[in-house]
Amino acid sequence: MVRFSRARVITVLSTALVAMGIISAAPALADPPAPPQTPTATAFDGTSTVGPLFRDGLGQSHGCTASVVASPRHDLLLTAAHCVSGTAAGWQFAPGYRNGDTPDGVWTVTHAYVDPRWSSSQNPRYDYAILQVADRSINGKRTAIQNVTGANVLGPAPRAGQTITDVAYNEGIDDLPIHCSTTVSYTAGFPTFNCHGYVGGSSGSPWLSEVPGTRLTEVNGIIGGLHQGGCYEYTSYSSPFTWQADSLILRATLGLHPDVVPAAGSDGC
Repeated sequence: MVRFSRARVITVLSTALVAMGIISAAPALADPPAPPQTPTATAFDGTSTVGPLFRDGLGQSHGCTASVVASPRHDLLLTAAHCVSGTAAGWQFAPGYRNGDTPDGVWTVTHAYVDPRWSSSQNPRYDYAILQVADRSINGKRTAIQNVTGANVLGPAPRAGQTITDVAYNEGIDDLPIHCSTTVSYTAGFPTFNCHGYVGGSSGSPWLSEVPGTRLTEVNGIIGGLHQGGCYEYTSYSSPFTWQADSLILRATLGLHPDVVPAAGSDGC
């Protein structure tokens, strides 16, 4: 979830110790250079299907990003499994959040669903989760989130060379989302993109693409997977979506065996 390299963490710690007079100054460690022509994400006003997750209410900093995913009951979100711990019940999702405003309301999570291979061993190929949210009363009628925001269709893993747009919220409060359009490559079987600016809070953010000849938007990945999304702010990964991701939507739709998700371990960076 917190996507900083070990080198950067050591640098921050060392700086603090130097300031306290505990150690002497030493040359700072740095991340490896980004690939040439790596783009940089920019802030924008957001999109209705994507928003931040708040664990402790909207008055506190938000963490990971989630997005509305199309489902028969219109009540499901997609995020990274490593973002979730416990049942996630009571967490809040604010689609289209911008500068503290919640134009499409605030929706409460009721259940979480993850692949059993994530629960048992935190296999990075299955670092995705489905969150179910409760309907809200709007104008006196119980309404599901998808009926308000729309939804992205769960698609297959992206092709190498495919262009995707990732929409994310870096950890914070009263802020704007960022987005970046870039091409996909593969690293050890994990979809990969390079773009500066994706740090803590961006995990779970959707890799979006248009379905040719339709008005549909697919989600082909989310920041997660290898190293829980990446060790450096300019490289992001996703678990490769297969039919197992679709099976989570089915299980959540049927309300079968919601999970108590173990807290994520080390990202291995």
